[in-house]
Amino acid sequence: MNTPAELRTALADRLTEDGTLTEPGWDSAARAVPRELFVGAYFVPILGSVPTGYRPIREGDPGWLEGIYEDQTLVTQLDGRTAPEDIGGETVTGIPTSSSTLPSVVLQMWHQLDVEAGHRVLEVGTGTGYSTALGAHRLGDANLTSIEYDPTVGTAAATAIKAAGFSPRLIIGDGLRGDPDGGQYDRLIATCSVRYIPLSWLHQVKPGGRILVTLSGWSYANALALLDVTGSGEATGRFLEDQASFMIARPHDRPPRPTLDLLPGEERPTHIDPATLDSWTGSWVAQLAAPSAIRMGVGAQQILWDLATGSQARTAPDPNGGWTVTQRGPVALWDRVEQAVQSWQSAGEPHQDAFGITISPARQRVWLGNEAGPGWDLPI
Repeated sequence: MNTPAELRTALADRLTEDGTLTEPGWDSAARAVPRELFVGAYFVPILGSVPTGYRPIREGDPGWLEGIYEDQTLVTQLDGRTAPEDIGGETVTGIPTSSSTLPSVVLQMWHQLDVEAGHRVLEVGTGTGYSTALGAHRLGDANLTSIEYDPTVGTAAATAIKAAGFSPRLIIGDGLRGDPDGGQYDRLIATCSVRYIPLSWLHQVKPGGRILVTLSGWSYANALALLDVTGSGEATGRFLEDQASFMIARPHDRPPRPTLDLLPGEERPTHIDPATLDSWTGSWVAQLAAPSAIRMGVGAQQILWDLATGSQARTAPDPNGGWTVTQRGPVALWDRVEQAVQSWQSAGEPHQDAFGITISPARQRVWLGNEAGPGWDLPI
């Protein structure tokens, strides 16, 4: 049986071979920080279960340590309250609300942040503390502040970080508000996703500094953005080629919703294949066009439901060929999505790295190609 150190070295070797680890400081951190201190137990999804069931894996269980050193995300909390230690050996269902993101993504994001010696970094979303410990190893404790929204998660992370030998500044609070004591940072990295960039971040990161964050929404489509802060409350940036998916920050998550009743509306042919929304970038473009909507369904049968207005849109195959869409409510959801998707298709259906973002105190606009191209405002 391999020791934790041997498994950690093997993981770092794999990440070096695949090009994830390219900077010596982060390579050293990956080989030094024991992930098992931060993931004492975790949930494993049961493949094929609907809704998804999760089985708890605890220290000492077969495969526990090996699973920790696989390059995979480990779910550590369901529904904002249920930890693996809270249940017996049975399968449970729930919505993941905290996790230890797969090491390759964590380390790749630290690389993309482009930190230098002496930089002060604000991390939003301590989570299990593994990413925080990597940052403390590379940057030094005094240069890293990390904020966690969930007190239970944050307390456990603080214990693990101390056990690993690090002591960065840790805060329990709403990371979307930034550092409650203010201060100026050179870099900000978010390990949760947001619907828009909080203005507090733009005021706490120095002009010339950078923000790395995943933008998401109520349809849970994601895109990773690297922003350059250009002034107080202002930034511009591009979306990156790498796909990243993080749990949405709880204050930005969609509100509770009642049972959906599909109601009659106006029917017409649709000019795009509804299955386009199933692709990574296609779903994100649709979310940009309808930011208050959730998306359900798959393939030819898509359902959009706007939580702000109650508007609905649903597609179906047309027996005579093509597809139809039925819409009702004050917002013509499918019209907006269709127009956005057609703009994207006219550009050749590029990946998200063809998109950029411009932020001012009054507006946050995502655009395609360049600032004069098609664009969509984020719901600030």
